[in-house]
Amino acid sequence: MTLGRAPRQGDLLDDITSFCDATLSQDSVYAFLHRERDRLFPDEFFTDLFTEQGRRSVPPSVVATVMVLQRLEGLSDREAVERFTFDARWRYAAGVGGYDGEGRWSFVHTVLVDMRERLRRSDRPDRVFEVTRETAAAAGLLGRRRVLDSTPLYDAVATMDTVTLMRSALRALLAVAGPREPELRAACRSGDDYSSTAKPQIDWDDEAAREALIDSRARDAFACLALLEGTELSPELAQAARLLAAVTGQDLEGGDDGGFRIARRVAADRIISTVDPEARHGHKTNARNFDGYKGHIAIDPDAEVITSMAVTAGNVGDATVVGELLGDCLASDADRDGERSSVSEPLEVYGDSAYGSGAVLGTFHDADVVAMVKVQAAVAAQGRFSKDDFRIDVAARTVTCPNHVTVSYEVQRNGEGVAQFKTACWGCALRSQCTGSPHGRQVTIGPYEVHLTAARQRQQDAAWQARYRATRPKVERKLAHLMRRRHGGRRARVRGRLRVAQDFSWLGAAVNLSRLAALRIWHTPAGWAVASA
Repeated sequence: MTLGRAPRQGDLLDDITSFCDATLSQDSVYAFLHRERDRLFPDEFFTDLFTEQGRRSVPPSVVATVMVLQRLEGLSDREAVERFTFDARWRYAAGVGGYDGEGRWSFVHTVLVDMRERLRRSDRPDRVFEVTRETAAAAGLLGRRRVLDSTPLYDAVATMDTVTLMRSALRALLAVAGPREPELRAACRSGDDYSSTAKPQIDWDDEAAREALIDSRARDAFACLALLEGTELSPELAQAARLLAAVTGQDLEGGDDGGFRIARRVAADRIISTVDPEARHGHKTNARNFDGYKGHIAIDPDAEVITSMAVTAGNVGDATVVGELLGDCLASDADRDGERSSVSEPLEVYGDSAYGSGAVLGTFHDADVVAMVKVQAAVAAQGRFSKDDFRIDVAARTVTCPNHVTVSYEVQRNGEGVAQFKTACWGCALRSQCTGSPHGRQVTIGPYEVHLTAARQRQQDAAWQARYRATRPKVERKLAHLMRRRHGGRRARVRGRLRVAQDFSWLGAAVNLSRLAALRIWHTPAGWAVASA
């Protein structure tokens, strides 16, 4: 399929264009896309997605406009195409004007599916979001401050129990087994043909019946895996075998009687569905659990423009994607030789305690980033003296306790050290407030202790707290905006991390374009700028 191109010269007598010109506010996203679409993402912006031979595609600038508005309003593909066909604002934004009677500017919903897939397989799948960030930067909206946070994205599948997981994985394995299917079915001795998605009919109140069911299905799974071990497998069969091995091993344990039963634990990286094997159990807080993914964002708190986005499994910590979220800023702070360039002011990063780990603070220190992130206070059991009550001198490798006793420590290969007070605690008047151990108090000094201690002291400052309270909540407002019901809520619309990330990127692009429209960004002969009032 070759690249289709939309006409650059509109019909001056078109009724829809004339009507929208007169009635739509210039700070609406529809007027902004109509005015600037060809500069933001012209058809040539998507040249790499098409070949030089074949029939012409629907102009990708038109399709991209529909996809932006689709994500902004949380519509399905069919609903988006219907809205494009009959809503004057959508046609105005896409630059196609009125309906010409020949169906030239209509298309089916599978065009959107095809466009998403072409982008997903390209080198720049998030190019539309990236161009919104570049436009904001060119208009001088992005400063040297970033605020980070994450939000749950609930998965689009049902969470499966152990029996359903094993049966589903076995059914998928048999479906792609090809010529080896009879051999694998013969190895399954439970009597289950794995053709039905319904649970086996047993007395679920009977513990013995439940254990027999779990044991028999586990033996079927292990028998199939044993047959496949050490043999050459097709990519599809190998993938199905890996999934079966994972879901079987994560929930089961062997008993003294040689049988298999459900383990009384939850695996750290437990697969919760064979339909979406990348979704995970997540914990936003200790009291708030969810199943699915996490959406991570970085925003400029002054312009309230999203600068970076990422999606991870639900059990991945927020701090793991800090480098990805700040990649555009950190890259701009270094030249091609990797040396620091001259920047007028340092980068300032805000975040809650999820970003207050020692490793993140160490990274910020090495990159000359001002860390405006909260660090959890040190605590001790039963209200005893915490680590903050001890004076730690990392340079001298000594620790002084609240009773003014100083001991030295050695740094181990992993960068940690342990200060042992031992006999110094015997007869100490403060011992009951410090430790209940008969071996005396010990204090562990981590490799990032200097950064953690400095951060805890810094966040006690009233000026620091005022800056934090004035800036950090802005990312909460942006996340609330992203998760609005109008945009489709926080339920993932697709399956698989890459597709969820792509959909999240389209949502970010749509919200950014709405923000740029509200800020009255125009393209002038000198480049992008904020229009004067």
